[in-house]
Formats: sequence, structure tokens, C-alpha cells
Amino acid sequence: MKIIAIGRNYADHIAELANERPEAPVVFLKPDTALLKNGAPFYHPDFSENIHHEVELVLKIQKEGKYIQEQFAHRYYDEIGIGIDFTARDLQQRCKEKGLPWEIAKAFNGSAPIGGFLPKSHFQDLANITFSLQKNGEEVQRGNTGMMLFSFDAIIAYVSQFFTLKKGDLIFTGTPAGVSKIAVGDVLTGFIEDEALLEVAIK
Repeated sequence: MKIIAIGRNYADHIAELANERPEAPVVFLKPDTALLKNGAPFYHPDFSENIHHEVELVLKIQKEGKYIQEQFAHRYYDEIGIGIDFTARDLQQRCKEKGLPWEIAKAFNGSAPIGGFLPKSHFQDLANITFSLQKNGEEVQRGNTGMMLFSFDAIIAYVSQFFTLKKGDLIFTGTPAGVSKIAVGDVLTGFIEDEALLEVAIK
């Protein structure tokens, strides 16, 4: 199982970080050790003083495929869930300034909490799914798939040119605006529509 993540897929998030709008999906990977499941807490590491939450919808791949055409991409995922892409923003910035890869800022242990998944058939319109994140009971992020620069199917078609997708792989599809620093004692709750599917305590 691998975790594929997409960066810069919501224009408002691109703007808040003053990043360049991409012409193609920005892709990076996380190892399976980044996965945090079953409501496990996230233990804040000592190597960063500025870890941000980034709530994202997550696709669960249901069968193997590569070089998938966009019109057939819907056949390759059957469930949609919610997750958080934790980012050590201070490490990321230092790596960027030196022109270095920034996996250590994205792929560290526990950096990919995931919650429950819903069958794709649960949604009337995949281009109109609202999701959100609350921090200590206050909403801090809200997005809708209609705001994505690259749709689910476009992401799968693009990614599968480079990586063979296998059953059980997870694709994090990008975060909307509102990312911010987490602190010990925070509780993060992720929602798809009005259903809470993820809770992570920061310790």
C-alpha cells in the first residue's frame, strides 16, 4: 500500500501560501508509516515548531491500473474518505530555500491520519462534495470538490502515468484554505458533509 498526495489543488490554498498555480497536479508520496488510523493520537515531534493541518478528501483505490484514461478513472476507486496531511512548514521552507526535496516535511511518522470511508454511491455528485475540519470545535477549513483544479478522475489519470495503482492505495486529493499551526492539546475533527469521520488528538 502506498499513499499518493496532491499539492496545490485548491486556488484559495495556493493564494494563502503565495505559491505558483500548477499546470499539472503536484504529486508527492508518503510511506505507510505516515498512516495514522483508528482514532490514534498524533504525538507532536520535536523536530518541528510549525506543523500545519491540511484536511483532504482521500480516494481508496479498488483495483490495479496504470496509464488509465480519464474517462475510465472512475472505475478504479470505490470509496471516499477524509484525512489530514500534516506538514512541518518550517522544515519544508528550509528545504525549499536550499532547492532540496521536502519529504521530511510531509512524510514523517503519523503525518497522514485517516478516518472513515463512504462508498462512492453515497454521493449524488462527486463534483459537489463539501468537507471541513474543526479545531477544538471551531471550523478552520471548508472545501468543496467543485473548487478543485484537478478532479478525482484527472488526478488518477495523471498519477497512473508514473505509478501503477494497486488495490488499497490511498490518494490524498488536496486541501482548501485555512491551514494553520497545531499545538499539543488540540483536537481535530474532520467532516464529509455533516458527518464526522475523523478525530485526532494532538499530544
